[in-house]
Amino acid sequence: MHLLKQLNDLRLTTAEILYHMPDHPGLLQTFVWQDYDRAPEYPELRRFLDFWQRELDGPLHSVKVAGQKLIVPGETRFAEAYLTLH
Repeated sequence: MHLLKQLNDLRLTTAEILYHMPDHPGLLQTFVWQDYDRAPEYPELRRFLDFWQRELDGPLHSVKVAGQKLIVPGETRFAEAYLTLH
């Protein structure tokens, strides 16, 4: 399943969600959400934020999103020496 997610261009997505505490609206609390999602639409994150706004009491303040592709080109480095063993 993990390979299928990689091949479908899903990214490991992390969102830092700041929200107002229901009992103390002047205070902000942090929640970190992480899942596999597709950039730039982020449908899974959008579903989660829709759920949050519909079902939870703490109003959202801001959301920061970071994502990392799961399959990236390999890094190529040239060796500084060539050794042959007999």
